[in-house]
Amino acid sequence: MYRKLSRQEIAQMEAQGCSARNWADVEVAEAFDARYVRNTTFSGHNQLGVFGCEIELPGGLTIHSGIYNATLHNCEVGDDAHLYNIHNYIANYHIGAHTCIENVNAILVDRRSTFGNGVRVPVMNEGGGREIPIFNELSASLAYILTLYRHRPAMIHELERQIDAYAEAQASDHGFIGDHVRILNCGSIKNVRIGDYAELNGVSRLKNGTLNSNEAAPIRLGSGVKCTDFIIASGVEIGDSTLVDKCFVGQGCIFDKHYSAGESLFFSNCQGMHGEACAIFAGPYTVTHHKSTLLIAGMFSFLNAGSGSNQSNHMYKLGPIHQGIAERGAKTTSDSYLLWPSKVGAFSLVMGRHTHHADTSELPFSYLIENNSESYLVPGANLRTVGTIRDAQKWPKRDNRKDPNKLDQINFNLLSPYTVQKMWRGREVLNELQALGGENTEVYGYRNCKIRNSSLRHGRELYTIGIQKFLGNSLISRLEKKEWHTIDDIRSVLRPDSTIGAGDWVDMAGLIAPKNEVKRLLDDIEKGALSLTDIQKRLIEMHANYYSYEWTWACEKLEQVWGCSVEQVTLEQLRKTVEEWKEAVVELDKMVYNDARKEFDLNSQTGFGVDGDREQAEADFEEVRGNFESNSFVKAVLEHIKTKSELGDRVLAKLAQIEDFKI
Repeated sequence: MYRKLSRQEIAQMEAQGCSARNWADVEVAEAFDARYVRNTTFSGHNQLGVFGCEIELPGGLTIHSGIYNATLHNCEVGDDAHLYNIHNYIANYHIGAHTCIENVNAILVDRRSTFGNGVRVPVMNEGGGREIPIFNELSASLAYILTLYRHRPAMIHELERQIDAYAEAQASDHGFIGDHVRILNCGSIKNVRIGDYAELNGVSRLKNGTLNSNEAAPIRLGSGVKCTDFIIASGVEIGDSTLVDKCFVGQGCIFDKHYSAGESLFFSNCQGMHGEACAIFAGPYTVTHHKSTLLIAGMFSFLNAGSGSNQSNHMYKLGPIHQGIAERGAKTTSDSYLLWPSKVGAFSLVMGRHTHHADTSELPFSYLIENNSESYLVPGANLRTVGTIRDAQKWPKRDNRKDPNKLDQINFNLLSPYTVQKMWRGREVLNELQALGGENTEVYGYRNCKIRNSSLRHGRELYTIGIQKFLGNSLISRLEKKEWHTIDDIRSVLRPDSTIGAGDWVDMAGLIAPKNEVKRLLDDIEKGALSLTDIQKRLIEMHANYYSYEWTWACEKLEQVWGCSVEQVTLEQLRKTVEEWKEAVVELDKMVYNDARKEFDLNSQTGFGVDGDREQAEADFEEVRGNFESNSFVKAVLEHIKTKSELGDRVLAKLAQIEDFKI
């Protein structure tokens, strides 16, 4: 409750350098103390809280809450806020309790604003056609639908209608700065809504946006940052003169070191430093740390972009209208280049310059290498590398999201129905190439790439090993969860819980889900049966049920391998699958083990012990890098071989007991 100022309070404030166009328009809390408002000018209607506490600044200096050297117009200032040295003015803002604002130029709302909600971002295609309306609750999977399912215009229209309604509900001619916010030494802040516990220090300019900060996951913006037409999700850190223009920045993202991002969507745990992004869809864990790296007009996720890597979306004909996709887990090496349109398969490595519009999406885990201006593909090569395994292990550990309400549903699995269906199809593709070209053909042509005979044969073997590993994992995981003593028990355990999961799967920017279930969601959206909240609940449900759906898919594939249904599977078939799984796991781990060993060979020791002999180089190398046998990753690989071998032996022994009992 607020009251009018007393005559004594007005006289005291005037004596302290304060003035107002109309003191009757200044209301205060019941316990208001006029001593803590000095050199302040009031315009319009203002409401002031109680200023009764000391605030400790970094370094131990204490100041008293209150308003000093400021001009306020139509503002509400919460209890124990501290406003000091507002060089121009603050207009049309609610300022929360315990918030500190010092040495800022201006903070204002100058018209009715939606604070960045509803801004259209022309993602992927600079020429237009995929404009995404951003809003506070945008998730990677919903953005995936909005971006890529343009062939369903009625469904897109329904989503846009709901997002526009959401944006309109956010509209106001007053801004909001939450509780416990710190805004220090900043420039202009215009039409911006700022959530609780945000920290802004040295920010240059913010215009038309929302900072969705909260106590669990505060947002931090640093020196020289400029943001226009934006939504920034919780837990984001942006510093060092980074530029953000017409962007959604997802939870846990980090931008720093003069990064420049324009007309793009970034989702959970992306990192951008030094380089530039233009019109990209950056799914979770899209990372670029290097100067001269440009990501443009593409869709990425779990990407690691090397220094100087870039793409082109302009072929100087109809403008910058081309686009490309690098599926989850792709990597680009230093100075790599892709001419869009192109499509890079999941967990593939791109080396060199590629100008022939390659499409490797059906051959995942590959190397795409330039050789004499030609694109050569090495299928499956990335399945056996230590880097791929290390990436899969590090992503969950590097989840910066502290907010309990996580917008993006992220599946970290390296092997899933999404990637294994691609290996299954990839194996068929390689067989077809060999059948059409002949077994002795030296080089095969495939979608503007070339594949050497030896690469084809080895890739087919690697895909088979990967498929056997995944199917065996799913089978053993299923058997481990429940008790069984007879073959009939096993058949009952293996029976899928649901029909959902059969058929193709898709990666919706982190969420791996059955295509049929996604289609059902799209149908319900198109009918107008789901609100934005309902859609998010459905996406969460898909993610939560992943392993149930995965088994339905794996069971379908196992039945193809067995040549019969689970109702007819025999002990011999089960035993063979487990044995193949055990061999596949051990063989892949040994490949990874041998790949890791290369990091400790003589070539890797080049540059160590620079002024001494080989013995000194070895000693220097071991002191810095350790030795191969004691490396934590290497030990983990060996332990994994041991653990999985024992698991396989245990399951085989139990299957043998059933057979013995039957005899």
